Amino acid sequence: MTFQPPLRPRPEGAIKLKLRTRVETFKGSGVWDEVTLMKEVPVAEVAIIICDMWDKHWCEGATERCGALADKMSPVIKAARVKGIQIIHAPSETMNFYKDTPQRRRVMLAAPVEVPKPLEISEPPLPIDDSDGGCDSGQKPWYKAWTRETAKLDIGEFDGISDNGQEVYRFLRQLGVKYLIVMGVHTNMCVLNRTFAIRQMTRWGIHCMLARDLTDTMYNPQSRPFVSHDKGTELVIAHIEKYWCPSLLSGDLVAGLP
Repeated sequence: MTFQPPLRPRPEGAIKLKLRTRVETFKGSGVWDEVTLMKEVPVAEVAIIICDMWDKHWCEGATERCGALADKMSPVIKAARVKGIQIIHAPSETMNFYKDTPQRRRVMLAAPVEVPKPLEISEPPLPIDDSDGGCDSGQKPWYKAWTRETAKLDIGEFDGISDNGQEVYRFLRQLGVKYLIVMGVHTNMCVLNRTFAIRQMTRWGIHCMLARDLTDTMYNPQSRPFVSHDKGTELVIAHIEKYWCPSLLSGDLVAGLP
């Protein structure tokens, strides 16, 4: 019989989250106001999921930006882990690399639970055109360049590994986690669309938050709306804040730890 590896010790204390969202104060006006709010929740009810921070991407620009992002992300993850926040690594399409690890088995063998009927949530199209693949460094052939998560991010003893939304949902429920901080790439693609990411988890009733300075888009400024890469990322973050979930900054996350 296969047993689930030990879970993290249940942490004590609360984390103070400084969240940013957007509200159409006067409905139908098309004018959205930024709103900042503070929310204090038990550390035991919070997890971080790291989306598709691969070792390599088919787009050279994406690989370079993700490397820099990992350098910034690593100390944040370490600080959160020390305080007991559950860390889940989700490098999609690389599970075979981790198949024999306790971190992978920990999520695979989470206690079974029924997945709820998804909430009906609608949104308009994204504010950027990524139909060309979003690469701004000239590479065209799309291929699976990734084999694992970047080695710049440590995998802790009690971390989890999965790229399957139902597995992740069961694991969160087993731990009593209600709040999921999403970081990684790419904001307009996997961070929204993976089964473990913002859209699906929100529809299943998990309260998501986007770490807005620990994400990046696949956006080519040669495409609509013809703005800089960083501005394209900002537009997608604003879209998420309007229609899906609030965001936070990594510095505020660390500062809010108990």
